Amino acid sequence: MKAVLQVGDRTITAEEIIPLLAGYQLLPPLLRAIIIDEAIAQVECTDQEKTEAREQFYERNQITSEEVQQSWLKRYGMNAAQLEALATRELKIEKFKQETWGHKLESYFLGRKGKLDRVIYSLIRTQDPGIVQELYFRIREGEQSFTELARDYSQGPEAQTGGLIGPVEMSTPHPLIAKMLSSSEPGKVCQPTRLGEWLVIVRLEKFIPAQLDESMRQRMLNECFNNWLSEQLNQQLAVLQ
Repeated sequence: MKAVLQVGDRTITAEEIIPLLAGYQLLPPLLRAIIIDEAIAQVECTDQEKTEAREQFYERNQITSEEVQQSWLKRYGMNAAQLEALATRELKIEKFKQETWGHKLESYFLGRKGKLDRVIYSLIRTQDPGIVQELYFRIREGEQSFTELARDYSQGPEAQTGGLIGPVEMSTPHPLIAKMLSSSEPGKVCQPTRLGEWLVIVRLEKFIPAQLDESMRQRMLNECFNNWLSEQLNQQLAVLQ
């Protein structure tokens, strides 16, 4: 058995590496890094892009001189070529995302939009079936405000805000509440509905449609990349099992 690493008095052989990585939960991160590096191997960067990426990396890691750089390399057991690759790695990953999924973002976004739209809504929840109808009629007839009744009667944390919740994405509320909100109109009070042990009264206050702006585009790119990476990682782990 060939020794590949000496740690103190312990000699670690090639056969021990995989079990050790698995035991310390380091195998998935290692595989993930290798999968990414294989994917970005052919990504090209201009000299200017490389210089800017290197400068940003040095700034983040406080590498301010040649002496500090050599100390940094020694600390991590790296050479200059590996440092260069690490400094440009994030840039290459972002370019890989754009090249692979940039042209698919609109369709991907439209498929996700129903969960990304945001809402502000009011909620009253109670376990008392005897009072929920009364509260509903008081609100509908304008006898008391939703805010006042939520503060007095709602049995969840929303009581502290007068029943007001949001803005939150449509994936956040309970699916039944989300369904009620998606088919409602601002200001409309939905009839009391049972939700597990609770009886709830919901009113949509504001609907905020998701927009494919720059921040959303980056989020969608990251989602596509992470979904792909998870699939690749699962395939690699399955081979090792």
